Amino acid sequence: MPVRLDTPDAASLYPVAGVRLGIAMAGIRKADRRDLLLVELAEGTSVAAVFTQNRFCAAPVTVAREHLSVGSIRGLVVNTGCANAGTGESGMVNARRMAAAAGSALGVPASTVLPFSTGVILEPLPIERVEAGLPAATADLREDNWHAAAHAIMTTDTVAKAASERLDIAGNTITVTGIAKGAGMIKPNMATMLGYVCTDAAVEQTVLQDMLRRAADVSFNSITVDGDTSTNDSLVLAATGRAALPGINAGDTPAAVALYSAIERVCIRLAQAIVRDGEGATKFISIAVAGGRDRDECRKVAYAIGHSPLVKTAFFASDPNLGRILAAIGYAGISDLDVNRIRVHLDDVLVAEHGGRAASYREADGARVMQQDEITISVDLARGDATATIWTCDLSYDYVRINADYRS
Repeated sequence: MPVRLDTPDAASLYPVAGVRLGIAMAGIRKADRRDLLLVELAEGTSVAAVFTQNRFCAAPVTVAREHLSVGSIRGLVVNTGCANAGTGESGMVNARRMAAAAGSALGVPASTVLPFSTGVILEPLPIERVEAGLPAATADLREDNWHAAAHAIMTTDTVAKAASERLDIAGNTITVTGIAKGAGMIKPNMATMLGYVCTDAAVEQTVLQDMLRRAADVSFNSITVDGDTSTNDSLVLAATGRAALPGINAGDTPAAVALYSAIERVCIRLAQAIVRDGEGATKFISIAVAGGRDRDECRKVAYAIGHSPLVKTAFFASDPNLGRILAAIGYAGISDLDVNRIRVHLDDVLVAEHGGRAASYREADGARVMQQDEITISVDLARGDATATIWTCDLSYDYVRINADYRS
């Protein structure tokens, strides 16, 4: 079960004017499962996106990048069950067919549709099933369909992931709503999953792209489940401009700052939900590193800890074998690190200082904290003012079982 993560109900997800969503059961991998999502974006919508850095990126990622470079985007289409990755030229043909079919369903050019896929790699996309499912998805298009849409993009997720906010900017009500999927094959390298966030504010595209990159950096690029970067990961931010608020054309205005804060909060909630639902996760772990010379080296240390299977399995076992944390800090790649100045806390328990075990540390205190399902590891490098925080989970028996049975 996910760590303190509730499935959002439909009433908690605010519709975004200018966005309609429809879902279908296309039987892409399994029968009687919601596995196809179609999203219609109003004319004039600004769209920003970031994608996986995996060089073996999936065909729909390549096509989506191409279409974004052309200009106006009017729709998104997402399938689960098959990643359409590692599929060569036929995969590209199918990704283009998917965009064309969705475009035809929406009455817009294929070049204005972004295709996305998630699921098993190295298997051909059953494009005929996608095409056959689109009429049902089109008939289902509604502004209040975010809850169903969150379920339609799931793979190994155990719960749907969605978040929504309304805020007042200069007397105008602005909505930000988003959904995401992801539970395994999660590593920061943008993106880390599939995610779709929309607002009814009007935002100039370059400003929107900057907002997305900043928000992604402190959310989806600050999580890790298993250290694997997927071939398909994508994150989209769309601004329909249907709210009464005047258009945002610069990132430093009060309206831009307020909107960005809401987008960031929604992205962080979605990103943390992915970790809380990490495959087989039983613990949600925050790793806060302070005292670095710059943020990059703080993140190096945080990810060395967060990626360590030895650290993660110790947390699953609630075993205060905390020397594994020190080992991870030591191999993080900071050549001039003075280990004698480092302090490590487990929640409020001082574990290590002066190059070794803290004189005040008692294993019973460490064991007490390790029993919790939410834990913070704090590391002070004592070499500067920079900080960084990432979120991860433990590594359990169920992680192996889920991934061993993934294709069954």
